[in-house]
Amino acid sequence: MTDSTTPASQQTAAQPPTAQPPTSQPPTAQPPTVQTQEVPRPASQAASLQIEGIINLRDVGGYATTAGEMVATGVLYRSGRLSFEGQAGVDGLAELRLSAVFDLRSAAECASLPDRLPAGVDLVHLDVLADAVTSLAAHLADMFEDPVAAEELLQSGKIREHYLGTYKNLITSEAACSAYREMFLQIANLDGPALFHCTAGKDRTGWAAASLLSLLGVSEQVVLEDYLLSSEPVLASFQPYLDQFAAVGGNPELLKPAFSVEPDYLATSLSEVQAQFGSIEGYFRTGLGLSDDITDQIRRRLLH
Repeated sequence: MTDSTTPASQQTAAQPPTAQPPTSQPPTAQPPTVQTQEVPRPASQAASLQIEGIINLRDVGGYATTAGEMVATGVLYRSGRLSFEGQAGVDGLAELRLSAVFDLRSAAECASLPDRLPAGVDLVHLDVLADAVTSLAAHLADMFEDPVAAEELLQSGKIREHYLGTYKNLITSEAACSAYREMFLQIANLDGPALFHCTAGKDRTGWAAASLLSLLGVSEQVVLEDYLLSSEPVLASFQPYLDQFAAVGGNPELLKPAFSVEPDYLATSLSEVQAQFGSIEGYFRTGLGLSDDITDQIRRRLLH
């Protein structure tokens, strides 16, 4: 998913020396063109931010759209959970000058590991999977305890089936649509920067970022590349669990698909959007119930 950039200007082809009149003067040197616009970054150079205790934190902006605009930086961030220990995480978040944080986790996740935020930041809890009927957490608990069961579970395809089902539900479930609608509605009307997150920042958060970048006009290829960037930091954050699994005789490589993102997962959501709503604009308009005025307001806030 890479876009090539067309040069802003092209040099005129040089004439053969014999075609130059003997009395012609050498051309006057032209001053170099000054680039004043922000240079878009490829997804491989995503604006990853390092704040102690927070995984998968990065700026949503910095990408060019297919129309030649830029997604603004310093306006919207994404991450995993914010339930870190110590003051360093709070101080790091304070530097982002956030006005609001949108927590997309379940009530149980929030109660177990509540967010820690700087004073004055509004916390908005929106349970994307409130009506989900399956729990991957139960499967993961079994895998950590029993390597044989883990291998059987992974080979059965149940983990992949779970994720594909989840990514379809992110589009079709009432809870997901309600949560994303409220988040994007508030983002459209916020005066300051905001951050949205779930537990690992890869699935519920991944779709939120992918759908938003798609709405803003970022190419499908770059949207996918950005989405896939979550695998590395999430795997690194779960390394203690992988080590624990190895200590009881398991093969950590078998567990990695449970802590990664795959192109097929995002493709499932995008295919469901096409099937149900015809386009990403249709998803925001009909699926989320956001008016064109609201989506235009989101574009004005995030594009320049």
